[in-house]
Amino acid sequence: MLWTANQFIRKFSTTTIYYQNKLRLAIIGQSLFGQEVYSQLRKNGHKVVGVFTVPDKDGKADPLAVAAEKDGTPVFKFPRWRVKGKAIAEVLEAYKSTGAELNVLPFCSQFIPMDVIDHPKHGSIIYHPSLLPRHRGASAINWTLIEGDKKAGFSIFWADDGLDTGPILLQRECSVEPNDTVDSLYNRFLFPEGIKAMVEAVQLVADGKAPRVTQPEEGASYEGIQKKENSKISWDKSAEALHNWIRGHDKVPGAWALIGGQAVTFYGSSLLEGSVPAGEPLEIEGASRPGTVTKNGLVLFGSDGKMLMVRNLQFEDGRMIPASKYFSSGESTTVELTAEEQMIAEEIKSIWKGILSNVPKIENSTDFFKSGAASMDVVRLVEEIKQKCSGLQLQTEDVYMATKFEDFIQMSVRRLRGENKEEELVVDYATKNVNNMTVNMPYQCFINGAFMDAEDGKTYDTMNPTDGSVICKVSYASVADVDKAVAGAKEAFENGDWGRMNPRDRGQLMYRLADLMEEHQEELATIEALDSGAVYTLALKTHVGMSVQTFRYFAGWCDKIQGSTIPINQARPNRNLTFTKKEPLGVCAIIIPWNYPLMMLAWKSAACLAAGNTLVLKPAQVTPLTALKFAELTVKAGFPKGVINILPGSGGLVGQRLSEHPDIRKLGFTGSTPIGKQIMKSCAVSNLKKVSLELGGKSPLIIFSDCDLEKAVRMGMGAVFFNKGENCIAAGRLFVEESIHDEFIRRVVEEIKKMKIGDPLDRSTDHGPQNHKAHMEKLLEYCEIGVKEGATLVYGGKQVPRPGFFMYPTVFTNVEDHMFIAIEESFGPVMVVSKFKDGDIEGVLQRANNTEYGLASGVFTKDISKAMLVSERLQAGTVFVNTYNKTDVAAPFGGFKQSGFGKDLGEESLHEYLRTKAVTVEY
Repeated sequence: MLWTANQFIRKFSTTTIYYQNKLRLAIIGQSLFGQEVYSQLRKNGHKVVGVFTVPDKDGKADPLAVAAEKDGTPVFKFPRWRVKGKAIAEVLEAYKSTGAELNVLPFCSQFIPMDVIDHPKHGSIIYHPSLLPRHRGASAINWTLIEGDKKAGFSIFWADDGLDTGPILLQRECSVEPNDTVDSLYNRFLFPEGIKAMVEAVQLVADGKAPRVTQPEEGASYEGIQKKENSKISWDKSAEALHNWIRGHDKVPGAWALIGGQAVTFYGSSLLEGSVPAGEPLEIEGASRPGTVTKNGLVLFGSDGKMLMVRNLQFEDGRMIPASKYFSSGESTTVELTAEEQMIAEEIKSIWKGILSNVPKIENSTDFFKSGAASMDVVRLVEEIKQKCSGLQLQTEDVYMATKFEDFIQMSVRRLRGENKEEELVVDYATKNVNNMTVNMPYQCFINGAFMDAEDGKTYDTMNPTDGSVICKVSYASVADVDKAVAGAKEAFENGDWGRMNPRDRGQLMYRLADLMEEHQEELATIEALDSGAVYTLALKTHVGMSVQTFRYFAGWCDKIQGSTIPINQARPNRNLTFTKKEPLGVCAIIIPWNYPLMMLAWKSAACLAAGNTLVLKPAQVTPLTALKFAELTVKAGFPKGVINILPGSGGLVGQRLSEHPDIRKLGFTGSTPIGKQIMKSCAVSNLKKVSLELGGKSPLIIFSDCDLEKAVRMGMGAVFFNKGENCIAAGRLFVEESIHDEFIRRVVEEIKKMKIGDPLDRSTDHGPQNHKAHMEKLLEYCEIGVKEGATLVYGGKQVPRPGFFMYPTVFTNVEDHMFIAIEESFGPVMVVSKFKDGDIEGVLQRANNTEYGLASGVFTKDISKAMLVSERLQAGTVFVNTYNKTDVAAPFGGFKQSGFGKDLGEESLHEYLRTKAVTVEY
């Protein structure tokens, strides 16, 4: 093949003729980054005529050298390029022999003489991990964090004889998240986007379109390489400055302080809000205030009194421990390995041996890093174990925590046994002994895999509607908490295990979660009864039971989400293939109501997770407790951190921020129509995020005289009074045919009088308290309006004279179409009944459809033709025939008109959380 700067290519699929310019390249550098740049440039058709990299270390070649040697590309491993400032003649001659037209330096730790830099036709381009001219020098990423920059990025510039001073070819930038580290910034942006940009830059050079923008001196800075001796922490800084200093030195060289006369290095810093957590004081030399060793880590204090927390500590002997274990770090016991675990240990030993090829034999005392391993070997170790040791998922941090082989095996086995998982989750409970059990209720925000107080420390009381007492105080999430949760969810989706997980494995996690929910069903149902007033037996069967079914149903969908192939016109003489892919959207927000706290969570989040998204969920302010218990169970099930986040708080604050947040791609809401409209507007104005809305209803139930009257009475009562009438599909208006109207009402009242109103935890109770005081007062006002407008109050309409928020089941008759109670939803135990003339099917259909809502509807008749006619004509998303409230996880659920759009449940709901991508291939 003839390689020239202008290689002529004709595309047969069009009449266009163009030049696709390719270059002869010399790659000068090292590392995985250099390897990826090299591979991508070759894929794009450029000719790599030589790779110049560092010599082998401890018998191991650099990844760039490994890849190039495998491809047969000439590889040169010069220990140095110059002596006393002058290029070494043999080295220079070897370089010139390649005939490179452009030098590409993706990452290079060697000093390259200007004889080499200037030699090629197009000169040399270099990648630098900062937004030049800021942070010139070798530790640019570190200083981006140390200086607290809000923006990070990289520059590709033309090499000159200065230090990172050459003209800019291109730059890319990203935001710095509050708790970013060198690793997270590199992995999220600098590495993947840097590779793409290097390839783009080379093509710009090849096409003669590469700019040369002179670097300004204004804003320029140069910071040298940080060394251990000058990375000691100075405690006269704010908490934010301390956090920046520690995270900027994370891994290398490590920020340190003296504790007990020993230099201790701090890793894994994050800012901490709220009150000071409980723990043991730890004196730190130079600090004005002792640190606090807590169950989550070591809390440190800035000069401004604010806090930060570090997760891990490393001692002078290289031993690293969780900071929370500072006072108990020597108490661990050795576990005995089973035969199966011994086989895994042998597999891990062979992986270590493959990486540490210079070590004759892997002993229990072999130290991974002291044997020559570098940071890139950590990634290889983690990924190779993931590939070869099924079920063992490690993080890079785990390697640093157990550097000796014996300790590494112990850590791996404990991880396989799940012993570390429960230790990782720290939960503060509000505990109650009730319903013949001890109920443990988390009450803090659940963000990025951890329970924590709201950033500003605010709380509110959640009430028991049975007696009006306070159950516990719950964290009141702030806008900052929303941002933190969304950042965690985004990281989990884009860079975490969840985004890379096999769909079948995702389904297994959801099955495991459903099993845990079933295992804890009595506790969950008890919490529902305490927090929402749901009758315990109903909560057990419906609130919890259907939630379990929902997760199992959608777990089965995870590996069945498929695209399709589509025949299109062929681009002759070539051929085409078009196919579609169903992809997750990203971070989704879910806002749920208070009537079915757990079930509404399940209906939306199960489909969202099955599709592969991550989520931030806001439960109703008055019923947060089952959602927070659910969060605890997700950790036990093994969901990675950041996938699920739960934020209790107000709709005006948390809900509004979720609808406006630019990183959220979908919002699912169940609630009132006015709030739904506001959410839709905010979602459109912010970033046009996808929306699904399940809103208000005034569902008509038509009862014809040819029905099974006994069944119609029983089902009609359930249609209205089920779950105390706090039911989105409740029959908001009954139309009863004139000839059976009076008998229907007589039987309904007779049955109401048999209903037991009382404690929802009493197994014989039929009717519990309304959800909260404000709602009960609204219902009483609703009934007063009905009476004032002339409707006949047959039964109820008032509060039950006992503690709590109890209301009698209520029946109104003689309700005319113009009345308030005929138009507006009560969302309570209020039966609104109107007559219609015998045989007037058209008239009753017109009245039933004369509403802005269209969520559900129903009809009772023995005439199947009549039933089918009515079901076709009713303008509602769900029609029940001779039944009511019969929802199922496999059947789509959602409304028409101002009852919203989009579906929960069934296969259709998955499409709410997916996007379709069309791919067309020519061959």
